[in-house]
Amino acid sequence: MPDISTLVVFCAATLALLVVPGPAVLYIVTRSVSQGSSAGLISVLGVHVGSVVHVAAAALGISALLAASATAFTIVKYVGVAYLLWLGVRKLMRRSEDEQTVELRVHSKRRLFWEGVLVNVLNPKTAVFFVAFLPQFADPGAGPIGPQILVLGLLWIALGMLSDGTYAMLASALAGRVRGSARARRRLDVGSGVVYLGLAAWLTTEKA
Repeated sequence: MPDISTLVVFCAATLALLVVPGPAVLYIVTRSVSQGSSAGLISVLGVHVGSVVHVAAAALGISALLAASATAFTIVKYVGVAYLLWLGVRKLMRRSEDEQTVELRVHSKRRLFWEGVLVNVLNPKTAVFFVAFLPQFADPGAGPIGPQILVLGLLWIALGMLSDGTYAMLASALAGRVRGSARARRRLDVGSGVVYLGLAAWLTTEKA
């Protein structure tokens, strides 16, 4: 079990990444704007059922990777750094006219749920967090890595549901502004880019 100080730092890093809109947040916001808060919350549930897949894969795969090769783990970490740098630069360079309009098609609750699962299972931002970030908070000296990864992953899911649920409620309440404000979207892109670059920089300072 990670100690309290580790958990506090983990929560801060997790929230910093969760609040940056990625594929899952975009899906949730789109559904909330299109069909209201209930559709958004169903989408949140689906997204974080998808997160369970990442947690299980990390608990099994990262443990094996750490045991097999520190070099391989370091390579994986720096692939994550490169991806975060790419995301940050892409956000900072993107112009407001590149934004797509929010679709307004109505989907069934079952489809909302399963699309949410699929969106997060295939979400590269979530995959990068579990492969490159999450293992930095596991301590081999504190016991088996797998159970530590599992605890951290469940904490990620709890924080993710809180963050994404907030997005769903706000998006449904502010649907018109979400669709219409190019300036707000640009400011969000700049803030997101800075967060991605900061997380990449932090990751390079952490030892595998």
